[in-house]
Amino acid sequence: MHRVGLLALSCFLTMSIPSQAAVDQARSVPTATEPIRYTLRFPDPATHFVDVAAEVPTGRRASVELFMPVWTPGSYLVREYSRNVEGVEAHAGSVRLAVAKTSKNRWRVQTNGASAITVRYRVYGREMSVRNNFIETDFALLNGAATFLTLVDEAAPRPHDVTVELPASWKTSITPMASAPGGGANHYVASDFDTLVDSPIVAGNPAVYEFTVKGKPHLLVDIGEGGIWDGQKTVADVQRIVETVTSFWGTVPYDRYIFFNLITQGSGAIEHKSACTMMANRWAITTRRGYVEWLTTLTHEFFHAWNVKRLRPVELGPFDYEHENFTRTLWVAEGITDYYSDLLSARAGVITRDEFLIEISKAIGELQSTPGRLVTPVEQASMDAWIRYYRPDENSPNASISYYTKGAIIGLLLDLELRRITAGTRSLDDVMRAAWQRYSGAHGYTSDEFRALVSQVAGHDMSAWLSRALDTTEELDYSVAAWLGLRVRTEVGTTRPWIGLALGATLRNDAGRLVVAQVHRGTPAEQAGVNVDDEILAIGGYRVLPEQWDARLETWKPGETVPLLVAHREQLRTLQVTFASEPPRGWILEPDPGADSAQQARLSAWLKP
Repeated sequence: MHRVGLLALSCFLTMSIPSQAAVDQARSVPTATEPIRYTLRFPDPATHFVDVAAEVPTGRRASVELFMPVWTPGSYLVREYSRNVEGVEAHAGSVRLAVAKTSKNRWRVQTNGASAITVRYRVYGREMSVRNNFIETDFALLNGAATFLTLVDEAAPRPHDVTVELPASWKTSITPMASAPGGGANHYVASDFDTLVDSPIVAGNPAVYEFTVKGKPHLLVDIGEGGIWDGQKTVADVQRIVETVTSFWGTVPYDRYIFFNLITQGSGAIEHKSACTMMANRWAITTRRGYVEWLTTLTHEFFHAWNVKRLRPVELGPFDYEHENFTRTLWVAEGITDYYSDLLSARAGVITRDEFLIEISKAIGELQSTPGRLVTPVEQASMDAWIRYYRPDENSPNASISYYTKGAIIGLLLDLELRRITAGTRSLDDVMRAAWQRYSGAHGYTSDEFRALVSQVAGHDMSAWLSRALDTTEELDYSVAAWLGLRVRTEVGTTRPWIGLALGATLRNDAGRLVVAQVHRGTPAEQAGVNVDDEILAIGGYRVLPEQWDARLETWKPGETVPLLVAHREQLRTLQVTFASEPPRGWILEPDPGADSAQQARLSAWLKP
């Protein structure tokens, strides 16, 4: 491992659009593999625009139709990227062509019989998100789905050629796309549109750290270190993660892998086939808790290079970029990945055993404190991702559950159950590697196929266990943790009165007004008739301010009934709230002090690479 540092490339490639006569001469016999050639320019990055010029082969059709995706793989929500597109126009040489928008994300161009046309448009990008574009003076992040128009209904894969023209103050661009054969700096080619969509481009002045694992180069690309983020420290831990994950799978399915780490005070992460994009807070590295979160997030996205990008639910490929792609198995794609993000971080030694157990405990606590776990099964939550997970509202915790969270806990319990019933000879590790051998590549797997594979690997019928975990809302059974000498302990509040509303969680301080943000199902607040957006004015007959709320609750005991004065859409109402005993405040997975030597040995083996 060595530091490359700030890459300085002095060659800036410019690409002019050839005349129509030259295009016609070069392409007198159009073929299905002629590339679409894009040039990206940033005339004034401070305005947050990228200008796109696309040279599009037409096959001399009278008209061609272009489209832009409405979503991007890895983030299951229709995002309507075309809303950021402006000024679409087309030319054949010096002749301007008729362009008509035919739907929210499609444009039809009359070609006048030209063999190729030039389409120009602008894209606005100022969403600090790994799923969209962000362009400013210092750098640009471009995602393919949010940037590129392409031809509709292509019968064969078509290459897409991309040239990035950089502002004078930027040194380089980096992308998982291959360098164009014979091309210059910042000139790339994608073998098809799927590859183009899956290849983000980061341009600016990044710090780049390179290391090699199993003969393959890996890059950590930092934007915005600012003298605070320690790239040398982080890349050492990243290399340990890469070594552990590649050893887990036993194969390296890419030629090069890039970790884009945008230190922008943003958040979020998304996977790509040969890269991942993360946003981080520069101060996260200054606390151990923040750094652990960053490490486990990076492990999660890297694990996706196998699980999701190449080993996928059958519904997630080939992609339909204009409609939702529904699947029931995001609990495998995302949930099991989330389980391994913590486990493999521990196996890599970048987090401790206790930190690993804390991360798992947080997931258990989130699951067990979400009323929606008793309403929506995890496979249904996966199907509903497009309408629920990425569109949360005040009722979301009551109605559904995160397939990340419950999927991770199912992964944990399934792993332990497989180890228990096979006396440690089989585990979820074996299931995932068997799934890779059988289903990675073009086919993908169905829910039934994955379930059947679990039973085959176990040598036991696991169908009933899986059905309870995946198809019902029965509580999960944590007792299997005892096989490793672990226990799940709850912290129970026995004296503190509970109303089901807590400042900072389900109440908000709105300019000094105490306003209800959420009402969880089955709580004293719901039973009393408290509503979202009610302003709480007084409790027990006395005015209460936001900063007084927590302390005021100590006045009463569980079982007591007190008046709660609220303003409900400007109407004053007095509600009678009967306090209950505080429910468990924490679910802690921890070593059992009574564990014997065999249990302790199994725990150690579980955490070894």
